[in-house]
Amino acid sequence: MADPGIRDITLNGLWKNNPALVQLLGLCPLLGVSNSTVNALGLALASAVVLICSNTAVSLVRGVVNTAVRLPAFVMIIAALTTCIELLMQAFTYELYQILGIFIPLIVTNCVILGRADAFASKNPLLPSLVDGFMMGLGFTLVLIVLGGLRELVGHGTLFAGMDLLLGPTAADWKLVVFPNYKDVLFVILPPGAFVFMGLLIALKNLIDAKVKERAAAREAKPAAAGSKRVRVTGTIS
Repeated sequence: MADPGIRDITLNGLWKNNPALVQLLGLCPLLGVSNSTVNALGLALASAVVLICSNTAVSLVRGVVNTAVRLPAFVMIIAALTTCIELLMQAFTYELYQILGIFIPLIVTNCVILGRADAFASKNPLLPSLVDGFMMGLGFTLVLIVLGGLRELVGHGTLFAGMDLLLGPTAADWKLVVFPNYKDVLFVILPPGAFVFMGLLIALKNLIDAKVKERAAAREAKPAAAGSKRVRVTGTIS
């Protein structure tokens, strides 16, 4: 079987097979911590790094791991990488680590990461596996950031509040007050709001896909432009 192309891997990770919008994997952290942009970005980056590194590691050892212990070996790799991320966050972004809480250790059980390790990285060479991990992680990150930004905007009337928790003091002034004197919308901040906005994002993607299919079908059905035709004349012209 030929190796998958980089273009196909990119399209799958970002759109066609997006882990959050299509595969619907990793929804627990996706919905649990996306009440602000900084929380969403922090968890997204941590998950993406683990996904990229685990895909790379699994691809490297795929030829020497026995089939009987394949999944336990993959889980051990993911757990080791998650522990490294957890220790780094404790060292450099401790306040954000405390806010994210249990969702950082739960990266070990994230179906996106284990699913890509088993379904893709264990069957493909290093470069495609690395690109797959990066694109799937990027697709998951983008959905998390959009969801977190929408919930923060509608729930608090702000954007990028508390970014210094992740990026340091230089990001302390990044907060944008979009709606001054805004009264918080508690429903949006709580988990039910995450389900509503996630459903809207999935519906938007499905609508875009349907429109693209309609246009493609219309182009195929459109007859070729009329051009000059040769007319065959029979008989005698007087």
